[in-house]
Amino acid sequence: MRLPAILALTALSSMALFTAPAAAEEGMWTFDAFPTGQMREDYGWAPDQAWLDRVQAAAVRLTGGCSASFVSPEGLVLTNHHCVATCIFENSTAENDLLLNGFTAATREEERACPGQQAEVVTGIADVTDNVKGAIGTATGQELVRARDSRIAQIEAAGCPDTATTRCQVVSLYGGGQYKLYTYRKYSDVRLAWAPEARASTFGGDPDNFNFPRYSLDAAFLRAYENGQPVATPAHLEWNPRAPEEGEVTFVVGNPGSTARLWTQSQLAFEREVRLPLLLATYSELRGRLINAMQQSPEREREGGNMLSGIENSLKVFIGRTRALGDPAFTGRLTEAEQQLRAQSAGSEALGDPWAEVEAATDAYRSLYLPFSYIQAQGDLAGYAQSLVLAAQERAKPNDERLPGFTDGALPLLEKRLLDERPVYAWLNELMLQWNLSKAREYLGADDADARLILGRESPEQLAERLVAGTRLADPAYRRQLWEGGLAAIEASDDPMIDFARRLNPRYRELRSAVDAQYTGPLTAAGARLADARFAAYGDSVYPDATFTLRINYGQVQGWTERGQAVPFATTMAGTFERATGNAPYDLAPAFAANQARIDGSTVYDFVTTNDIIGGNSGSPVIDRAGTVIGAAFDGNIHSLGGNYGYDPLLNRTVAVSTAAVQEALETIYPAPHLVRELRGR
Repeated sequence: MRLPAILALTALSSMALFTAPAAAEEGMWTFDAFPTGQMREDYGWAPDQAWLDRVQAAAVRLTGGCSASFVSPEGLVLTNHHCVATCIFENSTAENDLLLNGFTAATREEERACPGQQAEVVTGIADVTDNVKGAIGTATGQELVRARDSRIAQIEAAGCPDTATTRCQVVSLYGGGQYKLYTYRKYSDVRLAWAPEARASTFGGDPDNFNFPRYSLDAAFLRAYENGQPVATPAHLEWNPRAPEEGEVTFVVGNPGSTARLWTQSQLAFEREVRLPLLLATYSELRGRLINAMQQSPEREREGGNMLSGIENSLKVFIGRTRALGDPAFTGRLTEAEQQLRAQSAGSEALGDPWAEVEAATDAYRSLYLPFSYIQAQGDLAGYAQSLVLAAQERAKPNDERLPGFTDGALPLLEKRLLDERPVYAWLNELMLQWNLSKAREYLGADDADARLILGRESPEQLAERLVAGTRLADPAYRRQLWEGGLAAIEASDDPMIDFARRLNPRYRELRSAVDAQYTGPLTAAGARLADARFAAYGDSVYPDATFTLRINYGQVQGWTERGQAVPFATTMAGTFERATGNAPYDLAPAFAANQARIDGSTVYDFVTTNDIIGGNSGSPVIDRAGTVIGAAFDGNIHSLGGNYGYDPLLNRTVAVSTAAVQEALETIYPAPHLVRELRGR
């Protein structure tokens, strides 16, 4: 189910708060700027370039929003169970619920395709800052955004003429201070190979989420294919099913999604005063609506479970971030850091006052945020419609005049996501659309012009029911017909969901242009100058905000102190049975209960490290000094939720499932002897 656009609008641009240089374990470093000297000072050792190159070649980005790694020479990919839960769900039926039962493909032929999923490996990182900034020149506002996006489209097209196997992506770092071209080797055929019962992955449920101790088997294996055959991956991490040792150095390599550590105080105020309160209120209501609908039948209970897990996880994130921004000590440190940079930059005529410019842009965005969010209707079917309408219009333009996301380099992944066959549940789409439309009327107001445009003379319930009941977009063949038919097919379609998207499209474009002119453009201009100020003050000792691109950070296996009590660095599998109550969410997965006598209870299950991660790092390999994988990161502790805005080395922790526990599961609980042999290199 497509996440609401109001959630996706975490940050249209990453701006510069400019905290002091990172120390010790803090930092989500790009591979071309790893702080070798700093780590050597902290630990007396740092990896060399050959080590970094090997690890980079094995790191995988999953376009569903997670990280992973190759762990065999035959395309086997280690990631989290929750990262592939949608794939598992979409391969399930009422007769064979793979989330409930788990899945083991005994042969390669039995591995199941994951709709919409793509695996990507970074093969190159190039600095294109001068090229992009040269195109921007003295442009401002919307013209700045157009010039930037046009040049980015040109760079991506020139860098990856073969879009079948490669993908190029220009990424803005430091809020427009740098631009890097990331080149990826992509694998568009990704299949599920092994996953435990969901109950083993989600043991402890929402109460244990973002907490520790944990007893979670949040691991799964995918396999990358090409031309119908498993991909040869000689560059992979060595599987090392051993227990972590307290105090040992660890690396987490993955793709942290988005952070706001470089934001100004005015941007943080918008987050605290506008965005987070809205998300907490509306998502709480969505959760209630979904739970009520799921209680109506066993089928809905199964079909809505995956979406409910995602909503509850998001709510916990929003709550944690709200608490962080309400903590005077935490926000005081952020304020002090901004003041420090202001003081160091005082007197620079070239700098001007970018903080005031950011504040003006953020103030302008306050009036645009709600209409721009709600003009994008929600749910899989509405998402298909909007993408098809926009794609048809954009594909008729030259490549460098298109909106981001619709350029030649982006179209293959968009086409895959639109056309891959997957189950679509009408009741879930209707529920999502009803909720979104009702919130649009509530927050925009019944007399608002955008609310009237969206609803016409219908109620949210009437409109959602009519659109979902009448659309044919659940059929991938019809979606393909519209995609291949282009603009003529879209304009001729009488599908009510397509008609709805066509109706909203002009206003969407108008609002997007306003956002570019009043918000994104000014932020980019101010961000470039703030980046220069930061580099002048701190040199290369500061890392950029997360952008869902490949990063590496270092830390160590270490617990922490909570309310005067020491929290251990690891749990064992025996603890699962001690924690089990027989009642959800502490009910044992059936395979765990059936194999209790055979499970080695002393096996280290989950463990924590001081590595600095955020959402998007899920599935990231936890790597030891030797470059072998000893775990997969799947969560942070409750303190890490404030990590969106800053890192606390005393409290922030990464939570990982150990390879030792995964090995025990492969041998004893969910037997997969063929995978055990493959991981051992036999």
